[in-house]
Amino acid sequence: MVHMVEGVVSAPVIAGCTALAAAGVGYGLTKLKADDMPKAAVVGAAFFVASLIHVPVGPSSAHLLANGLMGLLLGWSALPAMAVALLLQAAFFGFGGVTTLGVNLVLIGLPAIIVHHLFRDLVTRGRSAWAAGFACGALAIALSALGAAGALAASGAAFVPAAKLVVLAHLPVMAVEGVVTAAAVSLLARVKPDALWTRPAPQPVPAVGSNA
Repeated sequence: MVHMVEGVVSAPVIAGCTALAAAGVGYGLTKLKADDMPKAAVVGAAFFVASLIHVPVGPSSAHLLANGLMGLLLGWSALPAMAVALLLQAAFFGFGGVTTLGVNLVLIGLPAIIVHHLFRDLVTRGRSAWAAGFACGALAIALSALGAAGALAASGAAFVPAAKLVVLAHLPVMAVEGVVTAAAVSLLARVKPDALWTRPAPQPVPAVGSNA
């Protein structure tokens, strides 16, 4: 995960990401059903807690995020949950900032949506939950790190070395995040498969005249 601090990212990047984030949150709210709100709250809380322990990396930071798991479980509804968590982190702990809220939401939310569409069908079809979970978690972190590097590089040549450092610092985070996400997905596949967008198997219809 990456929290971009204020005063680093250029104004055009902030403006573009803020507009994109606002559109994404608005669309995500249309996809958030009343029945999904408890799940969104729990997963959002997991995201909030996971990203509290972070290691500063220049103008950014490296730590666990769970955006891959959020994307897999919530789809577009992950964006409103992420927005609330990021706002609370900025207000209470000074992580990121208010002006960079849109940037941070795009950096973590867009990868969540991408991995959701890439791996949801694999889980739904009963493929290897562990492998899909690992790829989901690792790829989400990789895309977030690359996005942060791109945002820094677009803000000026002086930030190119920091952009490279952000990518390198997230390589071990990718592996750890992949294992954590794989374990979570494997557990859910066994105990609560409907949380992974899996439809329960239809119940057999008793034959006419049977004693069932």
